[in-house]
Formats: sequence, C-alpha cells, structure tokens
Amino acid sequence: MAGSPESFRGAAVVGHHGRDAEPEDRAESGGGRRRDLPRAADSAAHRGPDRDVAPRRGASGGRGGWQRRGGDVVGGGGGGGGDAPILYGQRWVQLAYLSTLALLSDWVCFSVAATPGTWDAIFHHKAETLIDVFLFTNVIFCFLEPAIVARLGLRNVVVGAGFLMTAGCALRSGLEFENFWPYSAMPTYTQEVLGTVLVGAAQPFFQCTPTLLSATWFGKDERAVATSIAINANQIGIATSFIVGGVMAQTETGMNGYFSLITFLSFAVSIGAVVQFQEAPPTPPSSSAANKVEVAAADRKPFPVIAWKLLQTKGFLQPLIAFVVSIGISNAVSAFIGETLMRSGVESVETIDLTGAGFQLAIMFGSIFLGGYVDKSKKYKGVTIALIAITAGLLLPIGAGASLDNSIVLASIIALGLVVGPIQPINCELAVEVAYPEDENAIVALQQVCGNLFSALLVPVLATAGTMTLGPMQGDYALLEVMAVAGLVYFATFDAPLKRLEMDSAAEKSADEKTA
Repeated sequence: MAGSPESFRGAAVVGHHGRDAEPEDRAESGGGRRRDLPRAADSAAHRGPDRDVAPRRGASGGRGGWQRRGGDVVGGGGGGGGDAPILYGQRWVQLAYLSTLALLSDWVCFSVAATPGTWDAIFHHKAETLIDVFLFTNVIFCFLEPAIVARLGLRNVVVGAGFLMTAGCALRSGLEFENFWPYSAMPTYTQEVLGTVLVGAAQPFFQCTPTLLSATWFGKDERAVATSIAINANQIGIATSFIVGGVMAQTETGMNGYFSLITFLSFAVSIGAVVQFQEAPPTPPSSSAANKVEVAAADRKPFPVIAWKLLQTKGFLQPLIAFVVSIGISNAVSAFIGETLMRSGVESVETIDLTGAGFQLAIMFGSIFLGGYVDKSKKYKGVTIALIAITAGLLLPIGAGASLDNSIVLASIIALGLVVGPIQPINCELAVEVAYPEDENAIVALQQVCGNLFSALLVPVLATAGTMTLGPMQGDYALLEVMAVAGLVYFATFDAPLKRLEMDSAAEKSADEKTA
C-alpha cells in the first residue's frame, strides 16, 4: 500500500519511508478534561516496510481501542504524516480461527449429507429436515447477532459461540461430562434436534463477521481474499462431511464415533480461540477503518433500523440478490447432490462423496483466486455478471444429466463450484463498499438472513420439484436456472459508487502528495 491517511497517529513506528511517527500520549475528552491514552504496542516499533508484526496481548479492546483526538486516530498509531498503515501478522491467526469455526459449523449442518440412508434407518426422519432446522435457527440468530457483537465485541462472541457449538455437538454425539467418551449408540432424536439448534445459533457469529474481521485487520488490497476465505470456509466443512462422513457414518456406532470426533475438534479449536483470538489490532489497517471509529461510536442503531436503511441504499439490493442466488444454488446442490448424481446414472457411493467434496473445494479455490483478482482490480460488477452467467450455463447440463454422459455432469458440478461460490464473498464486499460507512457486520448479517431463509424455504420446494421434469431438465434444476437468469438480469442494473474505495483512494492520494 502507498502512503497512509494523516489521521493515523500514535506510537513511534517505522513507516513506509522509514520515519518515526511521534507518539500522542494524551487526548482531549469532554468538558475540557484530559485523559491518558494507551501507548502503541512496543512490538510495532522499528519494523520496516513489511509491517508484519504481532500486536501485544491485550492491545485494544475492539474498535473502541482506536481512540480519536480531534480528527486523528490515536491509541496505537499507524504511522503519521505519510507512513503506511501497519498490517499485523496476527491477522492471519484471526482469520484461521474464524474460518476453522465456520468450517466446523457447516460440517455439523451437512454432517449426514453423505449417508442419509443411515440417518433415516436410525431415526426414521429425513436428513434434509435437520438441515432445515439448522437453517431456520441460523436465520433467527442472524437477526440477533449484530446487536450482540456490538455490545460484547468480536472476541467475546466468537469464543462464546465456539463453546456453544461444542455443547451442541456434545448433545448430538451423546457425550456427557460424567462419561466423556463416545457411546455405542446414538442419543435420542430430540437430543439431535436440540444439539443442531445450538450449533445453528452459534454459526451466525462465524458467518456474519468475516467482513468485520477483514475491515478491522486487513489492508484494502487484502479484504476480498480474507472475506472469501472466512465466508467459504464452511464449504470445506461440507466437503469434510462427504469425505469423513462417507467413511465413518455407515453404521450407527460409526456415526456416533463420527459425531464425537466433531465434538472433540470443536472443543479443541474453542480452547485455542480463548488463548489466541484477539479483538482488534493496535492501529487501523486503512483510512476507511480509521474513519469508522468515529462513525461507529456515534451511530448505534437497532439491527432492524440498519437493515431498513441498507435496503434503501442505492446499489445495495443488487449484491444482496446476487448473494441470495449464490447461496441458494450452492446449498441446493450440496443438499441434493446424491439424488442429482443418481438420476444421472452415477451409482457409486464413493464417486458421489468425492464429487460432493470436490464441489465444496472448488468453491473455496475459486473464491480465493477470484477474490484476489477483485482485490486488485475492484471489478465487482463485471466479475459478478460473468460468474452468474456461467453459473446459469452450467446448471443446464447438470439438470439434464439423465440424457448426458456422466463425465459431463461430474465436470459441470466441479466447474459450478468454481463460479457460484465466489459470488458470495465478492458481493459481501461490494455491499460494504456501497453502504460505507455502515456496519460491515450488520450488512453481512442481513445478507445471511435473506440467504439462509431463502435456502430453508427452497429446500422443500426443490425436493418436490425434483420429482418433475420440464423437457430434458429435471424440475429442481429448471427452478435453479430461472433463479440464476433472473438474478443476472437484476444484478446487471447495478450502478452505484464504491464509497469505501473512494475514501481509501483519496487518503492515499493525499498522503502521496505530502510525501512527494
């Protein structure tokens, strides 16, 4: 990144041009009284151009830890007078924990997608019913999540949600504190549903916070990639459910051991988060993040009020629709991939499991690659239009799989993952751009509410449509095709300024002029 905004001031740090910024030790508070401000992390001092340092433990309790003196951000410093903002190595630790917890949560959601027959034989309930329970719970807590995060902070809610998820996993596996070992048989169906509700309640705190994490920790040319990794980490969880679940969950005792494994992994990651997951870096990573300090402090509104304002913001509805179309299609393909492939003549369970895993991995790889491209080019609209158009094209051979060669269907499913998955993180970032300086967390929460509610309603509709045909197309994929085309037509009307990018670009230009 080129220079930094003048508002980044604080402790002595070596910036882009190797100059030390002078510390600001005191600031004015209300009524003319003065109060002490924390000094910057000593580890940030004298580090040179890579600026890849870890903040001291306990530094800054959230964005509230970045304090203002007049128009300047203080309380840790990001390099003043032309120095570049500091990017801390801890940001990758933050991303790793949030992504792993998201992975585990969707692993639970789709845990029996690879073995629905085993589940049905044990409980005499359809596996997709459990997915619907999870998604409806998720929607409810997406409404509550922004207010909880605003009140408790990112670290507290992520760590707390990790243990809530662990409790849900323990219920699903039949583990008890007095006998913390896998049972030989599954617990009751009521316990399974209750455990799923707890995990569904925890997931929004991993699922709605990626843009908040990327804006708080990552530079302006890293945000789309960071958001892509965190938002689509859950796809790796679904892929894991196909691979591990397909191997372990073929019998009741095997499924019990499988669920117990997920419980132990969730517990271990939650303990790690207690030790290592932090609230915020000592200094803002960009001028737009620094500017949000003042806005966030002065503009605390209930989520429904924020949501209504967002829906009225120019350019917000197009990325919202793109997000909903993407999550609806990817969740539908994930939930019904077994039925889809069997209709196409694929009978091998191993092939079905590997294809399901391949679809999820393709979503992640496509998101990282295209997220990196969008970070550099900022071509949100052009990339999204291309991705939705290709998605619509790939749905055709999958839906007409009964009359095509298996290899075409299998290749189309993997290719679909590469293009449909990146639409979500790219349009999360696009929504944040057009709605700046609104709360990133509330923006993604609204997208997740709409996306998951739509998915939950769509699952039973697709289950019925799948029994019908429309020419060579199966009814479920014909419906998905209509969704994709309608979403493409509407998204093409997008025409709104990228406000956050304009803020960062103006600050960089100003800093470059001062250092010229």
